[in-house]
Amino acid sequence: MAGGGFTTDSVGKERANLYKGRVTPYVIIACIVAAIGGSLFGYDVGISGGVTSMDDFLEQFFPEVYMQKKHAKENNYCKYDSQKLAAFTSSLYVAGLIASLVASPITRKYGRRISIIIGGVSFLIGSILNAAAGNLAMLILGRVMLGIGIGFGNQAIPLYLSEMAPTHLRGGLNMMFQVATTLGIFAANMVNFGTQNIRPWGWRLSLGLAGVPALLMMVGGIFLPDTPNSLIERGMKEKGRKLLEKIRGTSDVEAEFEDMVDASELANSIKHPFRNILEKRYRPELVMAIVMPTSQIMTGINSILFYAPVLFQSMGFGGHASLYSSALTGGVLACSTFLSIATVDRLGRRVLLISGGIQMIICQTIVAIILGLKFGENQALSRGYSILVVVVVCLFVVAFGWSWGPLGWTIPSEIFPLEIRSAGQSITVAVNLLFTFVIAQAFLGLLCALKFGIFLFFACWIVVMTVFVMLFLPETKGIPIEEMAYMWKKHWFWKLILPADEF
Repeated sequence: MAGGGFTTDSVGKERANLYKGRVTPYVIIACIVAAIGGSLFGYDVGISGGVTSMDDFLEQFFPEVYMQKKHAKENNYCKYDSQKLAAFTSSLYVAGLIASLVASPITRKYGRRISIIIGGVSFLIGSILNAAAGNLAMLILGRVMLGIGIGFGNQAIPLYLSEMAPTHLRGGLNMMFQVATTLGIFAANMVNFGTQNIRPWGWRLSLGLAGVPALLMMVGGIFLPDTPNSLIERGMKEKGRKLLEKIRGTSDVEAEFEDMVDASELANSIKHPFRNILEKRYRPELVMAIVMPTSQIMTGINSILFYAPVLFQSMGFGGHASLYSSALTGGVLACSTFLSIATVDRLGRRVLLISGGIQMIICQTIVAIILGLKFGENQALSRGYSILVVVVVCLFVVAFGWSWGPLGWTIPSEIFPLEIRSAGQSITVAVNLLFTFVIAQAFLGLLCALKFGIFLFFACWIVVMTVFVMLFLPETKGIPIEEMAYMWKKHWFWKLILPADEF
């Protein structure tokens, strides 16, 4: 067994009942500052779709799409079908995928804080390059720098939030990342709505304003402390203990401190966490690191958020109406995330995931039926059906906002033992960005080929992942982050998979 013979029991003694402390203003402020990084991801998700529907942007960088949009009337679903346009959106996610893997050893060796700062700097550079772009190559380079920023930020921030938060409020505080993401999406939609009539450089303002959350993330990272877990893992036990006492508001932190020390000793004994995470004893964590981010993307939410203006225009909405509709969905997503924060540590993760999944299945199916019956070749939706589609899409977004949106990040960030935590989070981010890239690259083509069937395609995926949660995801509510290993051995399925000598 790798790691010098440590077993799961070496990491914790199931002493969570001895944890002391309260929620302090210090930890809340630190989590809010760190979560601002989520707005980077959200702003880009929201801004991309709006910019790619602006005529001035298309005319300069994608003239063939501009001509197709203006003159191709034979198929409403295919107005924006262009691999070059898809590559503009998806190039960011390839860069982010690679960056997230690079960020893992940096986050582990130098701490969560340094990765947050690197992410902010890279994203700031990318926003400047995009705003100043005069050709497609410079535009793509800017997207790559944005991707590096997102890779580092998404790798470090959820870990930071989970490690700083007290156990009983970890779900809610961790979701500050998703709140920032949704607020970033909403802000981007409102910026697009405001800049669409600033011609011919409104799109430059939209892309350049991405530097605002990047600057906040960078400056915030400079003033943030690192987490006690990271300090202890890097050999600074006394400093880690003092910080733990500060964020818990008490000097009686012995039980939690000892769990962190035990976990750090095991973590430091493992030299190759990416190799170790493949071991059978980490099989549940590895499966969740793959399934949770994959499922989050396969809800189809990114298709709606990336391409909301494009999607609504394809349905026959006018330019102003499509941007207004996408701004509405962004606002709904932001509000629904607060519902999840209020309930996740009381109702638990499974209830939210399952109920959200059921509602999303119903909404996707309704939209597919409406488009299948009332929308086709050269046929726009009537006003009544257009309003109904927007309402149903908003209900879909609400369900995502209280379930798979925040929990797709929260659950992976809280289940990994310290010895594989950075590696596990990197896999989670890499898988998320991989499938984000695939969907971003393929969606316009799928929309053209499948037409209304694209919504049924995503509905089928949601059925599969909802059943998966019912069968294979145990409840993580109220379980200390350093004692998650005990959760798996009590689950009906995973206890059959884990090696017996772990117990």
